[in-house]
Amino acid sequence: MTDDLFTQTITPTTHDLGGFKVYRTLPSRPRTMVGPFIFFDQMGPAHLEVGTGIDVRPHPHINLATVTYLFAGAMDHRDSLGTFATIRPGAVNLMTAGTGIVHSERSPQNERDAGPELSGIQTWLALPERFEEVDPAFEHVAAADLPTIDSGKARARIIMGSLWGESAPTTTYAGTIYADIMLDADGSVPIDAEADERAIYLATGQASLDGMELEPQVLYVLKPGVTAKLYSRLGGRVMLCGGEAFATPRHVWWNFVSSSRDRIEQAKQDWKAGRFPTVPGDDKEFIPIPEVPKTVSYP
Repeated sequence: MTDDLFTQTITPTTHDLGGFKVYRTLPSRPRTMVGPFIFFDQMGPAHLEVGTGIDVRPHPHINLATVTYLFAGAMDHRDSLGTFATIRPGAVNLMTAGTGIVHSERSPQNERDAGPELSGIQTWLALPERFEEVDPAFEHVAAADLPTIDSGKARARIIMGSLWGESAPTTTYAGTIYADIMLDADGSVPIDAEADERAIYLATGQASLDGMELEPQVLYVLKPGVTAKLYSRLGGRVMLCGGEAFATPRHVWWNFVSSSRDRIEQAKQDWKAGRFPTVPGDDKEFIPIPEVPKTVSYP
């Protein structure tokens, strides 16, 4: 049955960041991208100690768009455009790096005072070559503005693209589908052939696809054209992602993604030399460029 549904199953690389874990399925040795998705991390779930918090210091990106989506907790986003935005569960932050942007993500003070929660998905989208060097931009879409399909025992929030007859207002640069599917016990939704490349990911709970049990924190890449029923006996949360297949490869090194290795080398030198812009309100520290990054292209 597995061969009938999936082309690949990608198990995560787990990073313990002290207080919480991150499960990374893209990029991986078996596969770099699913549609435009070139990075897929599940953060947490975690409940940190009172007075502590998440502090992702300012760092750069080029030629990609980051997508932040939370299940629990909150995060303050600041970037070199002067943006300040607090994201909470059900909303989406889309940050387009384009020619280059710097941002930070930190727990809000009220979260630190209570003991921060953290649970969610962080993804990056590669940009088509014609959009790689667009001007940087930031977009926050509130949870209330994202369409939700509700069938009683199953709800699906459409984060990007068009699914089940509804379309999210979130900007896309290539054909993209992205949804948060929340299944109650005995809930189900159809998975249609909506894109060139698709994958499903069980974030929490229990679920199966056409009777095949899904393992948590594993990215299942569906065969093109396959349709199936996603079902949960006990309740679960599943992410659906994908979109158009890219005709040209993308390279990944640390926080940089590009169709050009030379462009990534230039970005490395620019960050080392301090040529990226700073983040207003968060310009006292930064993440130095690593000697050996955790996120790299795979041959």
